[in-house]
Amino acid sequence: MRWSFRAVALVLSVVLGGTLLTGCGTAPGQSPALVVWSLENLTDRFQATQRIAARFTEATGIPVELVAVDENQFSQLVMSSAAAGKLPDVIGALPLTATWQLAGNELLDTAASQEIVRALGPETFSRRALELTSDGGGQLAVPSDGWAQILVYRKDLFAAAGLAPPDTYDRITEAARRLDQGDRAGISMATAANDAATGQAFEGLAVGNGCELVGDDGGIALDSGPCRTTFDFVGDVVGNHSPPGAQDIDSTRATYFAGRSAMIVWSSFLLDELGGLRDDALPACPECAADPGFLARNSGVVSAIAGPDGTEPKQYGELTSWTVQVGAKREEAKKFVEFMMGEQAYPEWLAMAPEGKIPARRGTAAEPEKFARAWENFPAGVDTKRPLAEIYPPETIVALRESPERFARWGFEQGQGVLVGATAGEMPVPKAVDAMLGGSPPGEAAEEAAEEIRSIQTSLK
Repeated sequence: MRWSFRAVALVLSVVLGGTLLTGCGTAPGQSPALVVWSLENLTDRFQATQRIAARFTEATGIPVELVAVDENQFSQLVMSSAAAGKLPDVIGALPLTATWQLAGNELLDTAASQEIVRALGPETFSRRALELTSDGGGQLAVPSDGWAQILVYRKDLFAAAGLAPPDTYDRITEAARRLDQGDRAGISMATAANDAATGQAFEGLAVGNGCELVGDDGGIALDSGPCRTTFDFVGDVVGNHSPPGAQDIDSTRATYFAGRSAMIVWSSFLLDELGGLRDDALPACPECAADPGFLARNSGVVSAIAGPDGTEPKQYGELTSWTVQVGAKREEAKKFVEFMMGEQAYPEWLAMAPEGKIPARRGTAAEPEKFARAWENFPAGVDTKRPLAEIYPPETIVALRESPERFARWGFEQGQGVLVGATAGEMPVPKAVDAMLGGSPPGEAAEEAAEEIRSIQTSLK
């Protein structure tokens, strides 16, 4: 949930440490640089990408111009660049919504992505990751890594109350009701109308109940029976057993870290902070002063949730990819992406933030689990570094490692990625959740969200 996709009117590209990795410009007689945009724009991650790209240049002689782009400003930037005929050759760390928006505007060289996946070996990728980045059998992008939405809960409180892990609607409801005591809420999740995390949390609960944004006929299904059940569930559990007022990712984390919530819906980016590896977001529960590892040790992780109308537990997750743009320096671009996804670079790319970079490419043809196994031991954290496997039990690490195979997302399988992007910008679901928690009946909230999305769908035709 640190990541969201929203089209805004401002345009910004930030280049750190010089425009070209090979110097201030292309040397005389040298081919123009390969232009690579990266949405990994945090300074430490950008610098790590610079180091990897420099090794690519050393190995191939192909100069690279690496540009850091803010995700919230990506949509306007890429469209203005397309209009000016100045698209980059490669884009990295691109979320699913943005990938599909580029596909909808015919800005992707899908044949290049197909050739890269074929060269690396389709069998070395998560099957689900390839499905989410494909349309009609064509490979839109090369899936790289992702983060998983998780429900984290207080194992000690659950054990004392004799409660089962909260992996179904009924179990979450029972736990929220029984553990909502005194100054401790039953559950914390984002509910703010203007926060993308609200939509992510809702979708994560919805997909496990068989609630889909778009039906098989292409019509909006957010007011269907399963979706109404999800609105009812969120209205009951969150409306009655969470802290008062609109919540966002910062307030929910603070509540859980202070020991004032029995459950929290967040992304896997929570895990390094929960483990005390980030100084500006340390656990602050009463027991944590004497025992900094208390909260992490007493927290369990649920990776997939099932609702009464669903057929199986499902999990929301964000998947990021590499894309080659139309008009790119095609062969050089393919070489760069293959390098980034290969043995020389991929482990270092994942190690930037392993808690939120779960590998979509599991290994190589010779070693099918090479990257997935290596990921388990990459040090996570910001101010302190430790592998997550040293903090959390094996079952948690396995659930995270395997999560890309379970990622369920609205709209993409129905070929409605452009619609998903448009709804993300307008935030009809977060607004509906906020209205419901403010007193609007759940059924009415579902209908209003569905009608707004139908209007968006019509505007796209």
